[in-house]
Amino acid sequence: MTTTLIDIKKEQEKAKEKIKAQGLRVLVCAGTGCIANGSLEVIKQFEKFGADVRTLEHHDKMTVVPTGCHGFCEKGVLVIIPDLDITYVKVKPDDVEEIVESHILNNKPVERLLYTDPKTGEHIHRNEDIGFYNQQTRTSLANCGHINAESLDESIAVGGYAALHKVLEENNPEAVIEEITKSGLRGRGGGGFPTGLKWKFTAANRGGKSYVVCNGDEGDPGAFMDRSIMEGDPHKLLEGMAIAGFAIGADEAYIYVRAEYPMAIKRLRIAIADAEKAGYLGKNIMGSDFNFEIHIKEGAGAFVCGEETALLASIEGERGMPRPKPPFPANKGLFGRPTLINNVETLANVPVIISKGAEWFSSLGTEKSKGTKTFALTGEVNNTGLIEVPMGTTLREIVFDIGGGIRNGKKFKAVQIGGPSGGCLTEEHLDIPMDYDNLIAAGAMVGSGGLVVMNEDTCIVEVARFFMNFTQNESCGKCVPCREGTKNMLKILEKIVKGRGEMKDLETLEELAHAVKDGSLCGLGKTAPNPVLSTLKYFRDEYIAHIRDKKCPAGVCTALKVIEIDPELCKGCTKCARNCPVGAIEGTVKNPHKIDQTKCIKCGACLNSCPFKAIKQK
Repeated sequence: MTTTLIDIKKEQEKAKEKIKAQGLRVLVCAGTGCIANGSLEVIKQFEKFGADVRTLEHHDKMTVVPTGCHGFCEKGVLVIIPDLDITYVKVKPDDVEEIVESHILNNKPVERLLYTDPKTGEHIHRNEDIGFYNQQTRTSLANCGHINAESLDESIAVGGYAALHKVLEENNPEAVIEEITKSGLRGRGGGGFPTGLKWKFTAANRGGKSYVVCNGDEGDPGAFMDRSIMEGDPHKLLEGMAIAGFAIGADEAYIYVRAEYPMAIKRLRIAIADAEKAGYLGKNIMGSDFNFEIHIKEGAGAFVCGEETALLASIEGERGMPRPKPPFPANKGLFGRPTLINNVETLANVPVIISKGAEWFSSLGTEKSKGTKTFALTGEVNNTGLIEVPMGTTLREIVFDIGGGIRNGKKFKAVQIGGPSGGCLTEEHLDIPMDYDNLIAAGAMVGSGGLVVMNEDTCIVEVARFFMNFTQNESCGKCVPCREGTKNMLKILEKIVKGRGEMKDLETLEELAHAVKDGSLCGLGKTAPNPVLSTLKYFRDEYIAHIRDKKCPAGVCTALKVIEIDPELCKGCTKCARNCPVGAIEGTVKNPHKIDQTKCIKCGACLNSCPFKAIKQK
C-alpha cells in the first residue's frame, strides 16, 4: 500500500464550505413515498422563488435540497428547515408560497402544516419535540433525509469515505475484521449471523479472486428499510462494501437490487459514477494500491432471491433457486469463488463502526444483539414510517411512544414482525426486549424488520392466510416440503376462513407446519410456517371460533358474516330488496323485510342502501 493517500480532512472542509454556501437549506423529501405524494412538484414550487432570497436567518440565499426518505412516511410530503428547527408535514405544492412568505421571510410558522401530537392534539414547533424522531437512535439511517443523496459533496461533508480512508491508511485487513467482530454486529437481513465471523470465513480464502455481494432484494411485504438507505445515503453503502472488500481481499462486488426500486437503482448508479470519478472507488482508491469495482444487478422481484444461494444463481444468469449447503458462499459462491454476502443495512453500519469504534457500537443494544435495528412500522398506529432503535427496545416503546399508539382509540391486538418469515407477538410480549434471541424464544424473529401493527378489528386467521398465500406464491418449487406443504397449508386456511373448517384441520395444519419447517431446503420454506404456528399458539381461540362457531370474532371473513334486518327499525321501504343482487331479501311494502341466509352472499349492498340503519352485520 502506498502512503500517498488523498487528504480526506481537506476534502471534508471543502465539501462543508460548499454546503455553507447554500444559505438556508430547505430539505424536501424525495424518497419514493413522498414522490408519490407530489414532492417533485413541491420542490419546483420552492425553486420558483429563486436562490436570491434574504431569509429571516440572515442568509443571502435559499437552497432547496431534495433528500432521501426522512422516515415519517405517513406525513409526506415532508419539508424540514434545520436552521429554523421546524418540520412541515403533508405539504402540497399550493402550500409552498405560504411557507416562504409567512415563515422563511417573516418568522411566522404555518400552524396548520405542523405535526400534531396524537396524544395531546398540540402542534409541535421544534423538530426535537416530535416523538416519532426524538426516541430513535439512528446509525445506518443517520444521514437519510438530511443530505442530497445524489451529491458526493454532501456525503463527504457528513463524513463519507472517512472510514474507508482510515482502513486504507492503517493497511491492516485483519484488524478491520477484528473491529467488526468486536462490535458484535450481526446480519440485519434476518438470520442474525455474526458479521465479523462471516468476514473471517471468507477472508480465509484470500489470495485468489473473491467477491462482495450486497443483498438489496428486500422482498417482505411492507418492508422498505434497505430501499431507504439506497435512496437516501447510497455512498454509505458503497463505502461499507469497499471496506468489506479490503478486509477480505476482494476487488469486485455486486449490489443485487430488485427492479421495483427504480429510484434506488438510479441513485446508486449516480453514486458509483461520482465515487469512481473522484477516486473513492475503482482503481487505486484514494491513491492507494486497493482496487474495488461495484456492479448493479437488477432482480426480477422473486422473494426467494433474498436467499443467498438463489441470489447468486440469479446474478450468474440462472433461475433464482436455492442450492444445498455446504459448500457455503464463503468457500464457493459467485462464479464458484469465495463470496461475502451481507444485506444493505449490515453494510451501512460498517463505516459507522470503523469511524466511532467497536466499543461505541457495542454499547448500544443488548448483551447478544448489539447496535441498532431499523424497522418499517406500519398498520394501525398513528405514526407509521421507518424507524431505527437500539436492539432491546420494547414493543411497547415502539408502538405507543414512537408510533403514537393505536389509531382511533382502538385496542392493541398483535404485531406481525419479520414479514412472512416472522410471527405474531401479542399484548403479553409488549415489554420483552426486542432482539434476536428474545424474539425467537417468543416464536417470532427480527427478520428484515417489518412491523405490522394490528388492532381489535383484525382477523388473525386471515392474517395467517395472507402470509401463507404470499409464501406459497413465492415458493420456487424446488423442494417438495415447501412446494406441496405450503400449498396444503393454504388450502386448510382458506377452508377455515370460508367457514368450512373442521377441528381436525388444526392438527393437520400444525403437522404440516412442522414438516415444512424441518424439511425445506432454504430459509423461505423453513420460516414460512412461522405466522401460522405463532397465531395458533397465541390465538387458537379465534381459529376455534371460525371452525366450531362459524363466526369470525373480528367480523372480517366475508363467508362468516351474518347480515340481519331489525324488524323494529325496518319501515318496509323495499330499497334493500331492490339493491340485493341475488334476491335474498323478502317482504312487502311497509312491512318488515327478512334476509334469506341461504341466498345471501354478504356483499353489503343492503347495508349501504338502508336509510333507516335497520340492517346490521354480525
